[in-house]
Amino acid sequence: MLNYDLLFDDLADVGLKSWRDELSGILEKKFSTSSHGKLREWQNIISDLPVIKKLPADLSRQAVTIPCVDGLSQSALRQSLLRLNPWRKGPFDLCGVYINTEWRSDLKWNRIKDSIEPLDGRTILDVGCGNGYYAMRMRGMGARLVIGIEPTLLYVIQFLAICHFIQTEPVHVLPIRLQELPSNSNAFDTVFSMGVLYHQKSPEEHLSALISSLKSGGELILETLILPGTETIARRPEKRYARMRNVWLLPTLPKLKSWLTDSGFNKIRLIDVSQTTTEEQRTTEWMPFESLDKALDPTDPTRTIEGWPAPCRVALACNKS
Repeated sequence: MLNYDLLFDDLADVGLKSWRDELSGILEKKFSTSSHGKLREWQNIISDLPVIKKLPADLSRQAVTIPCVDGLSQSALRQSLLRLNPWRKGPFDLCGVYINTEWRSDLKWNRIKDSIEPLDGRTILDVGCGNGYYAMRMRGMGARLVIGIEPTLLYVIQFLAICHFIQTEPVHVLPIRLQELPSNSNAFDTVFSMGVLYHQKSPEEHLSALISSLKSGGELILETLILPGTETIARRPEKRYARMRNVWLLPTLPKLKSWLTDSGFNKIRLIDVSQTTTEEQRTTEWMPFESLDKALDPTDPTRTIEGWPAPCRVALACNKS
């Protein structure tokens, strides 16, 4: 198991000392070599990264940036980090190695960051955080503590590879799901759920878990796929949506707002509605597999190859009563 003492110290600082016992057992299981066949290989990649003095990261740039280091072989570092493909969220500039991820996540962040409650001094939960790109940007806006949760172990390993080089920040990415958080989790000032809702078989259960994790008056930032239209409906793809197997339910904006209201959220505010473009999501050296361009109808890019409306994403803010 990794050493999570800094995590538990940070949790204790925000009144969550009681989480230690419950999380310790969960994390020990998640980092058991029996949990994933490639875990030992990934751990060896991190172990083989060059040992340098940890550096302060610039968390305010579009690419999370760690400065260059004299004598460090960028070519060798690049090859090591490429072994952790695919890199989905970013970009990162790691000691001069630019990780050009599948998603230009900075574009989404720029669309929402000025329309949410200030993050300065807040305790934040980032659900489905991937490799921690957004979590680091949240810290860059002054968050006191950011806890990211991500069930895909590779993305947690990517976060640990980045942390190998940077000075300690109160940002942590844990390989757990929302339902695995300790039950007394109504401790967060702000909760982010971005790109997660449509992967849930029950959107209502996901929203219920999100509101349970917030303090009274806390803010939820929800970003998800929607269908066009003014009807209060949701539709379920029979097989795939934009080549994705695990898209369970696509709502219109009115239906999404009704889910939020029924779950107990209020003060619902629309932040942004954007059509996803192949400039924002694309194949790169760091994510060499098929991306959005292969998911769109080649004769009509306003439709997916299955005939659905092309991906359109909405960002909303709302509060717990």
